[in-house]
Amino acid sequence: MKILLFGKNGQLGWELQRSLAPLGELIALDRHSQEYCGDLSNLPGLADTVRTLRPDVIVNAAAHTAVDRAESEPELARTINALAPGVLAQEAGKLGAWLVHYSTDYVFDGSGSRPWVEGDAPAPLGVYGRTKLEGEQLIAEHSRHHLMFRTSWVYAARGGNFAKTMLRLAQERERLTVIDDQFGAPTGAELIADVTAHAIRQALQRPQDAGLYHLAAQGETTWNRYAKHVIAQAQLVQPAMKILASEVAAVPTSAFPTPARRPHNSRLDCTRLQTVFGLTLPAWQQGVDRMLAEIL
Repeated sequence: MKILLFGKNGQLGWELQRSLAPLGELIALDRHSQEYCGDLSNLPGLADTVRTLRPDVIVNAAAHTAVDRAESEPELARTINALAPGVLAQEAGKLGAWLVHYSTDYVFDGSGSRPWVEGDAPAPLGVYGRTKLEGEQLIAEHSRHHLMFRTSWVYAARGGNFAKTMLRLAQERERLTVIDDQFGAPTGAELIADVTAHAIRQALQRPQDAGLYHLAAQGETTWNRYAKHVIAQAQLVQPAMKILASEVAAVPTSAFPTPARRPHNSRLDCTRLQTVFGLTLPAWQQGVDRMLAEIL
């Protein structure tokens, strides 16, 4: 089996290189790749790459994820998040290949407190959410054999993340202010990658399992409680760490105005994923604690 991965050096793409390698021949690209085009802003190049390599599975881990910047560059965001997945879906459809793609809770408006299920009506608040939703729709239109995973609050040991930022600030400041009215579950790229590999193996044997799934760690928290957990756990792992912050104050989203509106409710109901693929998703704390043990 030949697998073509886009976005190999992102947080998720890096973990996917590990999780997908045992499944077959893996060709991993990013936007700087030379021999083949891995740049999602180059639509003709993407199509040519797929036609040349003729993969059995395409995994798209690349995206325009700069939520605020998307507001000022909507055409680029649409090209990368919507039109490029549409091209991949069209080419996958012609080959009879599978397409795996990642979406986001930002397709919803963040209202209410109930976890979102796959059938809930989307209502994105900004450019990022709108373009990711359009990408989902184009994939569903052009590719019968697809797996789409909506996820949220993604982090990894590799690269920057919220936990690393909080630990740095906690060593520099006596008081931190962190948003406490947005709810979700921090979800590790490692978990997403492992679930992806499992789902691909099953879907190849059971094509009826194609479709859209929610994928996030179990439980819920706020950014404020997430920060407190990170600081407390870091002190357990590294007792010698000097933490100046004696207070992590809770503030509303309005305290940090941004170009793009953030959803207050990013909870995702993952019952369908767990049922169809026979999985038990771990509590969010498990992955965060593991990541902290790796980086400290």
